[in-house]
Amino acid sequence: MVALILCLRLPFLNQAIQGDDVYYLAGAQHAQIDPLHPSQARYLFLGDWVDMRGHPHPPFNVWFLALLLAASGDIREVPFHAAYLLFSLIAALSMLSLARRFSPRPLWATLLFLATPAFVINGNSLESDLPFLAFWMAGVALFVAGSGWAIVPLVLAALSAYQAVFLTPILGVFVWMHHRRSLRLWMLALAPPVTIALWQGYELWSTGRLPAAVLGGHFQTYGFQALENKLHNALALGVHALWLVSPVLLVGAWRKRLRPDAFLAAWIALFFSGALVVFFAGSARYLLPMAAPVALLVSHLPAPWLAAGFALHLPLSLALAVVNYQHWDGYRQFANSLREQVSHRRVRINGEWGLRYYFEAEGGLAIERGQAVRPGEMVVSSELAYPTPFTTGGGALTRIAEREIRPALPLRIFGLKTRSAYSTYVNGYWPLDISSGPVDRVWADLVVERKPTLEYLSLTAPEAAQQIVSGIYPDRWTGARAAILLKSPAGAKRLRVRFFIHDRAPARRVTLLVDGAEAASQTYPGPGSYTLESPPRQPAGASATLTVVVDKTFSVAGDRRELGVILMEAGFR
Repeated sequence: MVALILCLRLPFLNQAIQGDDVYYLAGAQHAQIDPLHPSQARYLFLGDWVDMRGHPHPPFNVWFLALLLAASGDIREVPFHAAYLLFSLIAALSMLSLARRFSPRPLWATLLFLATPAFVINGNSLESDLPFLAFWMAGVALFVAGSGWAIVPLVLAALSAYQAVFLTPILGVFVWMHHRRSLRLWMLALAPPVTIALWQGYELWSTGRLPAAVLGGHFQTYGFQALENKLHNALALGVHALWLVSPVLLVGAWRKRLRPDAFLAAWIALFFSGALVVFFAGSARYLLPMAAPVALLVSHLPAPWLAAGFALHLPLSLALAVVNYQHWDGYRQFANSLREQVSHRRVRINGEWGLRYYFEAEGGLAIERGQAVRPGEMVVSSELAYPTPFTTGGGALTRIAEREIRPALPLRIFGLKTRSAYSTYVNGYWPLDISSGPVDRVWADLVVERKPTLEYLSLTAPEAAQQIVSGIYPDRWTGARAAILLKSPAGAKRLRVRFFIHDRAPARRVTLLVDGAEAASQTYPGPGSYTLESPPRQPAGASATLTVVVDKTFSVAGDRRELGVILMEAGFR
């Protein structure tokens, strides 16, 4: 088992920073100055500043990364992934221990568990999936063996992921079946929820905020727990459950009418039911703790069946891991190719994941929602990695570099036009997809100065975007302040702005500024279409900046923007 784990992991030690790694690493960096509160930091997420106390995982993984960072002095892919080998080894040897109790073929059961796609693929990340799985498996293995040392991995599992609370009813079933009079085991099974409650209480006492409350606020803001998401999540998880082992083995188990051990059946049913309730994206990695009982169940098949299932599943999992490696490595290569240009200008990063990490490592800054970029700055963007709306501040974008990220193998688990639900159900519900198309397109634009050509803008016209500086969204809603660059008229003209106050908008007073000086201001009685004009004026320079200011803004559910009024036309008339 140890040899197999080394064969699975060593080729991927140089795996690029990927997925949510960047957020765990942000916490690890903060832990260097506040190790007792690694989550008490703010960071940009999808263009918005958020409180990291609402991160959907307790702090163990951040603490572990913080120790590695303190020891190495910098974030380094190879030594960090080498350290995470420990969790793969713990999970594998714990599975072998369980298999010796629950399977007539413990070797085959463990091999099937290790061939699970999510174990092979996600075991190469720095996210919390493998640490949590390792402690989950070790906790169950020690618990069913009657060892009091189970308390250690059960506590660490609870500090790795909130779903560790599912361990309590699962272990409770085992105690009821075999040791129902053992008060010690009943109390031991309560370790995960008690640990989570103590950590929540510590954070509330020391920081004044309950992490669960902050997380609930994030869920509401981003709509993660909406009913529609839960239904999609259920469908995607149902598909992934059929791919924990090769479907050939599930067919064989059905044809042989295998009767599962009652404890294993309860493990599968309780965990899957909990996953339907708490998760929202339908990712395959969510079901990793369920892979063990499924492998133990099908391991009652004859050895030739098990050999066939393993021979089909492991090569597929490795091929998907290679595709995953090449996807994230594409961001690293793109950042390396622009290192010289990045070194002498400000860079804005319009994307998440590894793209953000590698350009931040070169001094780039993640872009904020609606931010205005300035002439001379570079904007690095991704078509896939959640780009954020921004404005060019009156400048023009000039493409200086672009790249398609296209893995060599025609398999896809995540990417553009990929129907796989491996990471999220957004584009489909397949466990994987067959395609030779790009998984992402990335590019770098230089913002060059452009002089305004229009004195008066209709906000529906395509050319208007070239003169919008900030504060105006693509649907023409403004924020609290909206700035537009205008060509100065040859003679004095009135400044005119046409806008609409929506029924739900609280804005009532609108003020116009020209180059920072007030030009006109008026209060309106309620919703409707209005025109605000200033006396005739002629700006001093060849161009002028018009700023529209509203007194109040509002937000609607599912939309994180601060909205003022709807702008229709503006300029000198």
